[in-house]
Amino acid sequence: MRDDENLTHERPTFVTHLECSATGERHPADVLHNLSRAGKPLLVRYDLAGVRRALSKEALARRPRDLWRYRELLPVRLAQDIVSLGEEITPLVGMAKLAKALGVTHMAMPTNGNAGAALAAYASRAGIRSTIFCPDDTPEVNVNEIALQGATVYRVNGLIDDCGKLVAEGSAKVGWFDTSTLKEPYRLEGKKTMGLELAEQLDWQLPDVILYPTGGGTGLIGMWKVFAELEAIGFIGRRRPRMVAVQATGCAPVVCAFEAGKDCAPRWEDAHTIAAGIRVPQALGDFLILRAVRESGGFAIAVSDQAITAAIDEVARNEGLLLCPEGAATYAALKIALADGRIGRGEQVVLFNCATGLKYPMPAMHRRLDRSRPVDFATL
Repeated sequence: MRDDENLTHERPTFVTHLECSATGERHPADVLHNLSRAGKPLLVRYDLAGVRRALSKEALARRPRDLWRYRELLPVRLAQDIVSLGEEITPLVGMAKLAKALGVTHMAMPTNGNAGAALAAYASRAGIRSTIFCPDDTPEVNVNEIALQGATVYRVNGLIDDCGKLVAEGSAKVGWFDTSTLKEPYRLEGKKTMGLELAEQLDWQLPDVILYPTGGGTGLIGMWKVFAELEAIGFIGRRRPRMVAVQATGCAPVVCAFEAGKDCAPRWEDAHTIAAGIRVPQALGDFLILRAVRESGGFAIAVSDQAITAAIDEVARNEGLLLCPEGAATYAALKIALADGRIGRGEQVVLFNCATGLKYPMPAMHRRLDRSRPVDFATL
């Protein structure tokens, strides 16, 4: 395969099959699936030996800096089925055209905001209807963004798992395709591009620690999966970062399961936090999150809303970066872990911020100046 081939040409995929994350049972890749027969998430598997022969770091470096530079490690059969909005190194791309070719005309998902906006945009681009359910207190800007990008969006008097139940019920009754977190195998593949981007930008040397805001956990799971794939194709060695799952004290099921030595996390009752994106009372992929954290030698940690708010303020004032609450949670967690020694001050640490802080409520600014009165400039 030549690295200079134009993406308008047809190109075979390196996908071999889908695999149940719990039992290892194989499923065919060219059939629509949600969960495996065991009711667990399906993982995409690749002919990594073939990828190793076909792709080199030098060839990758010459490619356009878009998502599809990593095409050998992504699940698309034909280049003509790619749906693009002209994005550069974006962490998520929908497989809507491929799904449409297999008979999908209507997709649905629960969301706390950002994932729903992504589905709305890509589904609209591909000409597919989308219906989104979000908790009542989802920030107004997120709901408006979803609606403006073409989805039908509903606020629901409940949490994201309650919204997920509505999606599952609608899927059973009217046949829309359930695109909930980890209920189909390909959203995870989009998430793993975060790990690809990270590895490439660090010249294929992974950091010591990755802190990831963890609700459904697809980003953490996806990165851990692609690190193994990168080793298999010879791009990195065996060294891995310690994966740290960051949650809020008001919704910390993964943290509790990790500390108790359990493989799965019971539903967290009365979930509450200002970081809506990690307010997930029960994650379908909880066992995959915990597996990645433990295999990497990492840990799970919860931070308070007060610490999140302080982190937003500190990072904004010192670095000029307006983090979303979920991203700020990782900074709050880093400060705790540095103080108690779980992370060393000489280690290379990467924090993931998953949205702009502009999409969330901010403190009101009350200072006013009356230009008709004398101004004491020394006090300004």
